[in-house]
Amino acid sequence: MKDESLDHFHQAFGQLAKTLPGAEFSWLRAARRSAFDQFDALGLPTTRHEDWKYTNVSAIGKRPWHFRAQRTDDSDVRHVIDEFKLDPAGHRLVFVNGRHVPRPSKLNGLPHGVFVGSLTRALREMPQRLEAAIASQAYTDGFAALNTAFMTDGFAIVLPPGEVIDQPLQILFLTDEAGLAVQPFNVVLAGARSGCTIVEHFVGLSDDAYWTNAVTRIVADEQADVQHYRLQQEGPKAFHIASVAAAQQRGSCFTSHAFAFGAALSRTGIGTSLNAANAQATLNGLYFIGDRQHVDHHTRIDHTEPHCTSREYYRGVLDGAARGVFNGRVIVHRDAQQTDTHQANHNLLLSRDAEIDTKPQLEIYADDVKCTHGATVGQLDDNQLFYLRARGVEERMARALLTYAFARDIVERVRIDSLRGRLENLLFARTPEGERIRELL
Repeated sequence: MKDESLDHFHQAFGQLAKTLPGAEFSWLRAARRSAFDQFDALGLPTTRHEDWKYTNVSAIGKRPWHFRAQRTDDSDVRHVIDEFKLDPAGHRLVFVNGRHVPRPSKLNGLPHGVFVGSLTRALREMPQRLEAAIASQAYTDGFAALNTAFMTDGFAIVLPPGEVIDQPLQILFLTDEAGLAVQPFNVVLAGARSGCTIVEHFVGLSDDAYWTNAVTRIVADEQADVQHYRLQQEGPKAFHIASVAAAQQRGSCFTSHAFAFGAALSRTGIGTSLNAANAQATLNGLYFIGDRQHVDHHTRIDHTEPHCTSREYYRGVLDGAARGVFNGRVIVHRDAQQTDTHQANHNLLLSRDAEIDTKPQLEIYADDVKCTHGATVGQLDDNQLFYLRARGVEERMARALLTYAFARDIVERVRIDSLRGRLENLLFARTPEGERIRELL
């Protein structure tokens, strides 16, 4: 039976398919068509799907989104770009309403043979390097399929073997257009013994409703080291759907840091597959929300080969009538002997109306492993409050200090000084008595 609620997606694809970047390549036209056909078959997920049981995205399907931005330059946002730069002298790519804008972007002295640039430029200069990452995707839900069908821009990073980018690469996505559906597709191909640090930063500049649907694919070859950060500060009425998928080879290291502060509704899926011995993965995350915000994180770590290690630490702070969802799935496959994995999710509820649904999952099919996991949900510890009150700290300040300390545990894991400072400022802004805490510290 035809789903008439998706008619506007059909109309948009019919109008835009021939004008999207890379339309001159037959393999990309075929990949887009196949992706849209799969979206047509899958539709948007509903709460009847187990992985979407607690996150209702029906509002996304009901809105008549447009997929072509009316403005893609920096003329109206130039005054705010400086505010969000991590390092004035550092590397950055800036995207406005889903399109790369060259003027505020800056790349300094990249190693020989390294490519860092927009997806549209990469399709012009090295389409053959992107074909496998784009055309061989398997779609578990309609959002990822829709991204491939409509992808307009994004970033591409290609590191030859042995090349390391010392400075962080900031990828700044700014959106201010009402009703726009932004579809960034990002790809990182890290050759053997290469390394880079990437910061994806999503910022909403208006109170209008818009939708970001982002996909990032990462391939870490033997002994590559990829440090990946996501900072989500979308607008108060925005929708944010994201997928990050990494594939790791022998001795590689993948570290993910995910921070969610914005959006009315956001859902981030982060997964990695440890496909060869001695690979390491670390997934860190913090969500700090209030009012009626809804934030969902689904993570998956696949241990497919022996002698691999993974660590996962997520924390959430929820106030008002906010709702959080965390599902962390670790699968230790049959051949993954001597796996060492640990997962923890801790949540702090600051109000009676705040809610969290947490589900740590550990599936073990090997017998020589070291695996632990756990989750906690609660309010501020009465003993810790009493300790601070007994030393003359007023109750409101004591609660604020404990809240700040709880969230800062994840922020302290950030290796980039400027980003860590920005995150601490966000904690101060979100925490009652934040300015007083800043003065004390």
